Amino acid sequence: MDVRVGDILVMKKEHPCKNREFLVLRVGMDFRLRCTKCGHEFMAPRVKIEKNIKKIMRQDGENI
Repeated sequence: MDVRVGDILVMKKEHPCKNREFLVLRVGMDFRLRCTKCGHEFMAPRVKIEKNIKKIMRQDGENI
């Protein structure tokens, strides 16, 4: 899956603050994500994140 730094991921499951959008800060074997509502940052394994992605929004306006 083509996920880049700066993308916003819309997830199937929501964060405890009731938000589904996360900004990608780091890509590799793990993703570092930041909640766009509360600002909480966390790292999670790539496999777990890719399985829960509903939509990818790019900075250039492209949606995947």
